[in-house]
Amino acid sequence: MGKVIAIVNQKGGVGKTTTAMNLSASLAVLEYKVLLIDFDPQGNAGSGLGIRNVEQGVYQCLINQTNPQELIVQSELENLHVLPSNIDLVGAEIELVNQPERETMLRNVIDKVRDNYDFIIIDCSPSLGLLTVNALVAANSVIIAVQCEYFALEGIAKLLNTIKIIQVQLNPALLIEGFLLTMYDLRLRLANQVVDDVRTHFESLVFDTLIQRNVKLSESPGFGKPAILYDANSTGAINYLNFAKELLAKNNLPEVKQ
Repeated sequence: MGKVIAIVNQKGGVGKTTTAMNLSASLAVLEYKVLLIDFDPQGNAGSGLGIRNVEQGVYQCLINQTNPQELIVQSELENLHVLPSNIDLVGAEIELVNQPERETMLRNVIDKVRDNYDFIIIDCSPSLGLLTVNALVAANSVIIAVQCEYFALEGIAKLLNTIKIIQVQLNPALLIEGFLLTMYDLRLRLANQVVDDVRTHFESLVFDTLIQRNVKLSESPGFGKPAILYDANSTGAINYLNFAKELLAKNNLPEVKQ
């Protein structure tokens, strides 16, 4: 049964989609079967992996009860599949409001394919609306992406409060997998200060791996590839591979699937 991990932060531009894409790709390279669910109406996670002009995606699974198996797309990596998104998902926030059990719709979709994967990664939209609530209810754990920039901790308290409400009311098994520090530039005093602040605040919940600012990470989505396929020797690709290995170790799983 696949472990479901939501990549969250209601702030935009903190590296959620970059993390979802490249963590998924790195786990796939390490021989784990991965499903990446693009749960952001912008559809950037799918397009960044070369899956574009999507006519049907996760919206149809939520609203029309389409079997996700019919819409999952094979990526360039053998072990990485994608359930894509498109702009239709914007309407789901409104359309789900009057649905019974509206918070569990995504979990019901995932349950249909969960046994086919080792990991299911959800790329969440930058908000704390009903879509993100669905992701948190469906997930076993969350990774919170935090950029190493000014105001990095702004909004984190609100996010943690939302997670606590979900744990109490809808998903008591939900855990915080950890905080991932992104966009790190070791030359900047501010970046190092943010790293120290986050580690002081959240201690062992902060992953050791730092995701550094890297041109190849920024370029690779334009070519429809994760960094590890675009330039496997780039700093970004190596950072995310190390992060995948750290995540596996934290879950007592081998570095390469046996």
